[in-house]
Amino acid sequence: MYILASTQASNFVSGVDRAFLVILGICFVFLIGLTVTMIYFIYRYDKKRNPQATQIKGSTTLEIVWTVIPVILVLVMFYYGWAGWKPMKSAPDDSFEIDVIARMWNFTFQYENGKKTDTLFVPMDKPVKLNMVSLDVVHSLYIPAFRVKEDVVPGREKFMWFIPQKEGIFDLFCTEYCGLSHSYMINSVKVVPQNEFDKWYTDTTATVASAAIDSPSAAGKRIMTNIGCFACHTIDGNKLVGPTFKGLYGHEARIKVGGDIKTVIADDEYIKKAILDPNSEIVEGYNKGFMQSYQGQLTDTEINQIIEYLKTIK
Repeated sequence: MYILASTQASNFVSGVDRAFLVILGICFVFLIGLTVTMIYFIYRYDKKRNPQATQIKGSTTLEIVWTVIPVILVLVMFYYGWAGWKPMKSAPDDSFEIDVIARMWNFTFQYENGKKTDTLFVPMDKPVKLNMVSLDVVHSLYIPAFRVKEDVVPGREKFMWFIPQKEGIFDLFCTEYCGLSHSYMINSVKVVPQNEFDKWYTDTTATVASAAIDSPSAAGKRIMTNIGCFACHTIDGNKLVGPTFKGLYGHEARIKVGGDIKTVIADDEYIKKAILDPNSEIVEGYNKGFMQSYQGQLTDTEINQIIEYLKTIK
């Protein structure tokens, strides 16, 4: 079941909420106070009750009061904001670490035992550290129920950490506009008890069974779904950010190499090169730089499975 964001789902909820409520409360005090004062002045000093304007001289006491009080209030807001933010910048040494790869338009979660998922599985009541990298543009990983958010910047290693404290499924999504399908960059966090997580983490039978049952083409489709290929490419012939996969394999493709246009056959080598070095040859009519290399992200076996799936899209 999905848990509402107001639930105390992580160790950071109370600190962030406290800062929010303090700032909101101060804002409401000023809103109500200034509104009441404004209405009173409109009534008290209208033309009927105050026909002759009065020149009022400055007041040193008043100047000090409305300087000191706002400074104190700003420092109070800063303190609560800093107190909620500072613990987020230092993860415990015994944190369970997970690698997060952000790309247009997908988050992939990689575990130390080799598992890859598009849903973030974490154990309850244990510190979890997410080591995040972006392969293309700036993304921002946000888990509202945990009150944690961190920008993922290309070329920089970023991290966030938290202690999940509530079992359930929570929303995870990107909050930095990152292109055409930004709004579809939605994933989930599944928090389970430690013993259940350990069973899932160490159980490789499901993966082995899936590999044994799936045909290469079915495995290829699953891989492409997990790494977000269908966010940019269609299988029905329609154009999107990248060319359609429909009828691609074995057919001619007009590509731009440097300033020249040439025609090639979309065979195994062409597709493998398009996956590992996508910007060396650009299909005519499309722009360079939208797709990033999957070098080091996919094995030769996985690439071959992708090719087998592309052969089936006639």
